[in-house]
Amino acid sequence: MRRVLTALAALSIAAVLIPQSAEAQSSGRQGGQQSRDQSPDQGTSQNARRVRIAPLNRRANAGPCPYVKVLYDAARYVEMADFSRPSAAGVGFTGEIEGVSADCVYRESDPIRLDFNVLFNLGKGPQANGDGRTYRYWIAVTERNNAVLAKEYFDLPVDFAGQQTASVQQAQSIVIPRADATTSGNNFEVLIGFDVTPEMAEFNRSGSRFRVTAGQTQPNP
Repeated sequence: MRRVLTALAALSIAAVLIPQSAEAQSSGRQGGQQSRDQSPDQGTSQNARRVRIAPLNRRANAGPCPYVKVLYDAARYVEMADFSRPSAAGVGFTGEIEGVSADCVYRESDPIRLDFNVLFNLGKGPQANGDGRTYRYWIAVTERNNAVLAKEYFDLPVDFAGQQTASVQQAQSIVIPRADATTSGNNFEVLIGFDVTPEMAEFNRSGSRFRVTAGQTQPNP
């Protein structure tokens, strides 16, 4: 199997990542199915955080699809005035990848085409300046549990339109070359995450978190 993957890398395995035009943005949150690389120490109920993403149509393939997941260290984006003394009052723009739905198609020796939808929830904290923010995220193709084969970055422009939160759903497609017909999607893993600073990644890794509504004034009941 390693011989197959080595040959695959020699054939310029760099996956072609094709951004799609389909994108929806709203100020409301959504609930339902999600794929997430989550830490067991998270205290938030899965039922409370479940998001609703329309599943893609399942198609008959020559083998299984690559595994798609959100990398835990990069699943959240939190701007902080001082990471050594985190507080809700010091939060700027925030973001969270709430879920992913994916499907793929490949037959015979064709490359793997992987289609997926990604749901982002974004927010503005007390330190956020302006009503818009361009977030950045990446998609990486890896040899399963091993080396990164390809990685590409995408911009996510968000207009909050006077609101404190926004939800954006983006459709993306990637094409993964295969060495031959015996190379299945099971050899690959696709990771998704925000482009975060080392401080943000460590903040996420520690289990610390602020919701997208961090620092916002809540109305009285």
